[in-house]
Amino acid sequence: MGIGPVVISAQLVIPDDELVERFVRASGAGGQNVNKVSTAVELRFDLAGSPSLPEPLRARLLVRRDRRVTGEGVLVIDAQRFRTQDRNREDARERLAEFIRAGLSVPKPRKATKPTYGSTLRRLDAKKGRAQVKRGRTTRNWE
Repeated sequence: MGIGPVVISAQLVIPDDELVERFVRASGAGGQNVNKVSTAVELRFDLAGSPSLPEPLRARLLVRRDRRVTGEGVLVIDAQRFRTQDRNREDARERLAEFIRAGLSVPKPRKATKPTYGSTLRRLDAKKGRAQVKRGRTTRNWE
């Protein structure tokens, strides 16, 4: 039923049998055709159980805060931008590839640093200036 594997990079390919596609009716306005034809595609990919994904990549993708990933670790992509089923299918697969490509880059670990001496002085001077402004206010404005 599939249209071939999803190529993420030269080393990473998602086989067609790991993807579950379901065709549903698109929501929203569209006239008579939208009520008859199932053009929208719901693509499901099991991130947590996929043997194609390397373990570090799988961990990075599952940690991401994305509303498309269910609690069981299944990525659900709904594609209904286009009028034809084939275009929506291609769109869903391309969005899956983009999602996985985003996890390929390893984030650089953050190093804790101290604020510079100059930035500390500037902050304290700003606080003193603000205190001077507040000190100059009157407590009774109605007189």
